[in-house]
Amino acid sequence: MSAYEEYKREIYRIGWRIQYKARKVRAREFPLFDNHTTDHNFTAISDTKIWIQDLLSQLPPQGSTIISKLYLQDMTEHEVAKELHLSQQAVNKWKKRMIQILSQTANF
Repeated sequence: MSAYEEYKREIYRIGWRIQYKARKVRAREFPLFDNHTTDHNFTAISDTKIWIQDLLSQLPPQGSTIISKLYLQDMTEHEVAKELHLSQQAVNKWKKRMIQILSQTANF
């Protein structure tokens, strides 16, 4: 096998790994409201959105922004970190903390 073929194969593998990792990240960070929703019950969707907005308003502003961007605007942690000038680890910590608060609030 020539050096060209070896490098080509290795680049292909790297590309595949990157795509695979991106799919895994997207699967974990799915949006709450999909534009292709099959449920056309406007009232139920509206009530849910109002409830979520109420829950988000109870969070600190930074946490609310991060959760909103991750789950309502369908952004990745990396994209949010870049936009807010934070590290991805900081976004992840905020996300975990805010989800814990939301969980406690939602479960009363």
